[in-house]
Amino acid sequence: MELQQLRYVVAVAETSNFTRAAERCRVVQSALSHQIAALERELGARLFERTSRRVRLTSAGEAFLPAARECLEAADRARAEVAAASGEIRGRLAVGSIPTVAAVDLPVLLKEFRRRHPRVHITLTSSGSEELIERVRRADVDVAFLGLPPRAEPKAVRSRPLARGELVAVVAPDHRLAGEVTDLRGLAGESFIDFRAGHAGRIQSDQAFAAAGVEREVSFEVSSAEFMVDLVRHGLGVGLLPAAYAPRFANLGIVRLRDAPARVEHLIWTNHPSPAAAAFLDLIGRDDG
Repeated sequence: MELQQLRYVVAVAETSNFTRAAERCRVVQSALSHQIAALERELGARLFERTSRRVRLTSAGEAFLPAARECLEAADRARAEVAAASGEIRGRLAVGSIPTVAAVDLPVLLKEFRRRHPRVHITLTSSGSEELIERVRRADVDVAFLGLPPRAEPKAVRSRPLARGELVAVVAPDHRLAGEVTDLRGLAGESFIDFRAGHAGRIQSDQAFAAAGVEREVSFEVSSAEFMVDLVRHGLGVGLLPAAYAPRFANLGIVRLRDAPARVEHLIWTNHPSPAAAAFLDLIGRDDG
């Protein structure tokens, strides 16, 4: 069994197509097919069901795929560790972030990391805090930036708080409260645009309104701050965004809140960071406590 055979299996599983898998691996399709067939003979089991219309994993293939990925990741990690011992950082760095991160300037941070470590392949995933915590637990993501309600802490990952901030209400530019200061009761009766129920960005707002004794109607549930802002600009409701993030959007009314919901941004990382992840954490200025 060879690592190249494992790469071919993973590529076919992810593309569901031998031709696309061969293109990804930069080999001719016949060579890829031959190597997978040789591996199947060695294992004594078919890994893929092939028809004229599609390719899919067999039950044996489903069982084999996670182990194949683990072997490839271990091999990549070994190469990165050897390079790091020689003073060169290489390998993969998978970064995750909530869309509304404000504690760091992420594009500038990634640019500087690439300048310092050009041999590292960087990927970025944008998602909600709950999913990012789970992906860091599974080591699918190396380092992530997220926002949680003040009393919440990320579990089963290494972490440190970056910054605490308050939310502001965002409204259409011609809204009666644009540019004003009020409290949550002053927003009673408004329709709201917010993230889905259970989302960390929604929980902090729900808790704050409940504490203020204000019932609110969330008429529109969105998955991104940009979509929220588009709806707000059209006068469809009031949104809530971090005070440090909202000014990025033009033509938007800002309402400061005396009893504003708060959130804490956290930096989280895997329990055993790779050399690339360790270098990224050092660039940020991690504190291992």
